[in-house]
Amino acid sequence: MSGATPPPPSRRRRMARAERERQMLDVAEEVFGERGYQATSMDEIAERCGVSKPMLYEYFGSKDGLLVACVSRSKAELLDVTQKAMAGATTAEDILWRGMVAYFSFIDSHSKSFAMLLREPIAASAETAEAVEATRRQQSTLIAGVLAMFAPSAPGDVIEAYTQIIMGASERMALWQTSRPDVSAQDAARYMTGFCRQGLSPYLAPPPPPAGGEVPPELR
Repeated sequence: MSGATPPPPSRRRRMARAERERQMLDVAEEVFGERGYQATSMDEIAERCGVSKPMLYEYFGSKDGLLVACVSRSKAELLDVTQKAMAGATTAEDILWRGMVAYFSFIDSHSKSFAMLLREPIAASAETAEAVEATRRQQSTLIAGVLAMFAPSAPGDVIEAYTQIIMGASERMALWQTSRPDVSAQDAARYMTGFCRQGLSPYLAPPPPPAGGEVPPELR
């Protein structure tokens, strides 16, 4: 027999705190979407993450705190993807179109958790409800700014009213979209931009002539 010392057993790489937190949030969002808030257990989330339940509580405090963290992360990600999508637009119409596509694409990629938040009454803390409302306020501010460019002669109260209408309609449209796999994010965005165009038509600026005579896809 050789007298060589066997190599030490390999150790699992230790995750950095930010990486571990991201993993926990990914798993929690998945389980919340599958089970619903009420039926989700911290035990299952911990098991799927490969961590102890006390570690989950150390990071988030409670199941409600974990849900708040999921919603807050989605809020930041939604703002980021929407702003990046609109950054390349050259007209108010294009800004609206790109923003709508980004919104419905984001919701589509988080469809289970989004549907859970809208369909299931959450018997959780006021902090959870506030996190959801903060997301709505964020999107309202973004939409109001886009509408002011899209319909420059619209009075302030018209912009405010349509912002609220679009917020409610977008949520319902997104919820409908989650049950209709044949409806794409582009389809949903086309419905919403068409609605905006019709409702705000008295206040629209004259559209610039299309380059090369081509019709933008959102107007087809």
